[in-house]
Amino acid sequence: HFPHPQNSNHKFLSTTVMSLGQSLIEDDRSNRGSEPFVTGVRGQVPPLVTTNFLVKDQGNASPRYIRCTSYNIPCTSDMAKQSQVPLAAVIKPLATLPPDETLPYLVDHGESGPVRCNRCKAYMCPFMQFIEGGRRFQCCFCSCVTEVPPHYFQHLDHTGKRVDFYDRPELSLGSYEFLATVDYCKNNKFPSPPAFIFMIDVSYNAVKSGLVRLICEELKSLLDYLPREGNMEESAIRVGFVTYNKVLHFYNVKSSLAQPQMMVVSDVADMFVPLLDGFLVNVNESRTVIISLLDQIPEMFADTRETETVFGPVIQAGLEALKAAECAGKLFIFHTSLPIAEAPGKLKNRDDKKLINTDKEKTLFQPQTSFYNNLAKDCVAQGCCVDLFLFPNQYLDVATLGIVTYQTGGSIYKYAYFQVRTDQDRFLNDLRRDVQKEVGFDAVMRVRTSTGIRATDFFGAFFMSNTTDVEMAGLDCDKTITVEFKHDDKLSEDSGALLQCALLYTSCAGQRRLRIHNLSLNCCTQLADLYRNCETDTLINYLAKYAYRGVLNSPVKTVRDALINQCAQILACYRKNCASPSSAGQLILPECMKLLPVYLNCVLKSDVLQPGPEVTTDDRAYIRQLVTSMDVAETNVFFYPRLLPVVTDVDSDSLPAAIRNSEERLSKGDIYLLENGLNIFVWVGVNVQQGLIQNLFGVSSFSQISSTLNTLPVLENPFSKKVRSIIDMLQVQRSRYMKLIIVKQEDKLEMLFKQFLVEDKSLTGGASYVDFLCHMHKEIRQLLS
Repeated sequence: HFPHPQNSNHKFLSTTVMSLGQSLIEDDRSNRGSEPFVTGVRGQVPPLVTTNFLVKDQGNASPRYIRCTSYNIPCTSDMAKQSQVPLAAVIKPLATLPPDETLPYLVDHGESGPVRCNRCKAYMCPFMQFIEGGRRFQCCFCSCVTEVPPHYFQHLDHTGKRVDFYDRPELSLGSYEFLATVDYCKNNKFPSPPAFIFMIDVSYNAVKSGLVRLICEELKSLLDYLPREGNMEESAIRVGFVTYNKVLHFYNVKSSLAQPQMMVVSDVADMFVPLLDGFLVNVNESRTVIISLLDQIPEMFADTRETETVFGPVIQAGLEALKAAECAGKLFIFHTSLPIAEAPGKLKNRDDKKLINTDKEKTLFQPQTSFYNNLAKDCVAQGCCVDLFLFPNQYLDVATLGIVTYQTGGSIYKYAYFQVRTDQDRFLNDLRRDVQKEVGFDAVMRVRTSTGIRATDFFGAFFMSNTTDVEMAGLDCDKTITVEFKHDDKLSEDSGALLQCALLYTSCAGQRRLRIHNLSLNCCTQLADLYRNCETDTLINYLAKYAYRGVLNSPVKTVRDALINQCAQILACYRKNCASPSSAGQLILPECMKLLPVYLNCVLKSDVLQPGPEVTTDDRAYIRQLVTSMDVAETNVFFYPRLLPVVTDVDSDSLPAAIRNSEERLSKGDIYLLENGLNIFVWVGVNVQQGLIQNLFGVSSFSQISSTLNTLPVLENPFSKKVRSIIDMLQVQRSRYMKLIIVKQEDKLEMLFKQFLVEDKSLTGGASYVDFLCHMHKEIRQLLS
């Protein structure tokens, strides 16, 4: 219970709430970080995303694969409506595991394929019940009884368990893979290995900035790091190259050629691929010709004066090439400007900041033509995933260009005002990781649930042609799909609730596989049990995605008000039904939701829902797309950036403990790091000791520190090594390479830095945490009166 948040008290109140919230994070870290998290218990809430922990799979999927907003689901839809707690799971099917955790086992059942329920087609899992001496099994999802195929038969022990229980991953583990049979393949034909096509904008800006040369240099070494399976000597992925401005240039890099050959397609209105043999090639066989091509491209276009580009035909060309090769694959497109050249998918500049805070604001997030939606649909059908690297110097219309990327499951990267000197590290690190990371192609995901609930809504980067199947041309290890569940019947406390996520995909070696994740949840008849087993970080992940989709159809103010209202209802329901009686002036929050108001305020102040004057419409569209497929750990640090004091104790190996994200926590005599998943700021106080400045920056005084540094100088002293190792640790934890920005106290860059101090009142009018807590308290009291 907290005191009445009147003006004299409310600062004390917010500090108390936040301190309790932070102690929750610290307690979780110390209590749950040392022992492995064993997944055998139904409805067990995992450690927080801020805790570093090991997972031992004993029958439920690891929280690295699935996190839920609540691990205890209300038994009835009335109870769910009353609480207003959304029931959702954030699923990351191909998540990367730390080196000391075991990858999902691959199970091969031969030509007969995986054993499934006859009725609902759920896959064999630890919750299936074997009956009649093991000859049949009862489905845990729909209760249908199915014969056990003769080859899969096994006797039961005295407890009713099969005697081969521990030998079969699908009976004893929460996550595993099946090798798919030919029935799971398109046209009943096993797929060819996928292909990567690199498509480089060679218009004037791209060449002049040094970008084209940089890309070509990097690709020469990257070709040795294409994804490969297990112990394979080399990657099975074939590669192809296209350059473009107003026209497209295809390259024949067949191994038998002495020199690469260029073929130009100038009729971009009717796209076709001018060569089949020699376009997609094996890297090792064609290495000499490819290297020769990458050396020649920057020279060929060195004197170009062509400033106009096309974009639609570039994707069409990649799609046609994959169709002709009868394989799935990924297009890596490096693009610099609004495609205004006469061609399909041509766009006009419609950038208009005057629309912000009007009913027409939603148009800024919507594509300006349906051309790219239709193109995306064709790409998904072929398994053609599009990754987009953007280098804009002005408006580019990310809301439209990003549609194909978004609907094919691809990634979008944006480097505004790109300069080789300052931005190459970030771009090259992103490109390396993007080329090397694990990807499943031509993927279809379905989520099955036990009777009583069903999946009703989906958020993420994908395409859906029906109400159940999530389709992705590509799904990589960083992407999540968020699934919301609704009741369609009563649930029982005894049997709980189950969900099974099945992902069918083609591996980078061309193998068709099924990855299965299972999770068992508890069900409750008491609201207190629901509130005790919620996870605020996952809740915020869901609410942000729900709001970010809402701006496509509703005014931003409506979306913001709905968010505040829903959270007030969640907290009011708790107060009314679960808390001991107290005066109306007291603010009461559930234990696991202490941080809900502060995190919600961060979502409301984010650039999509409350843009500052310097946030471009392209940035808003970009962030909206980015957040939609983020995992829980990423949204946690994106909305509430991590602020770390740089301690001078150089002997400790661990990261310093994070502090409250507010200007009043900063001391003029110290240095701090702030990270949000996209940037790392190094804030230097005006009174920092000269010795520390010398050791970190290699200069003798505060005034000599350069704000244009994009990396810290490599200096041979313990303090420099310590700070650089902390930054490296932070970089490794994130899916994108974070840009390093040096901020000196009272310098002009400090305005940018202060926007990320999310507990303070923002320059754009976003409430401070203290004021927002008072506002929430007022909303809750109104609901209860």
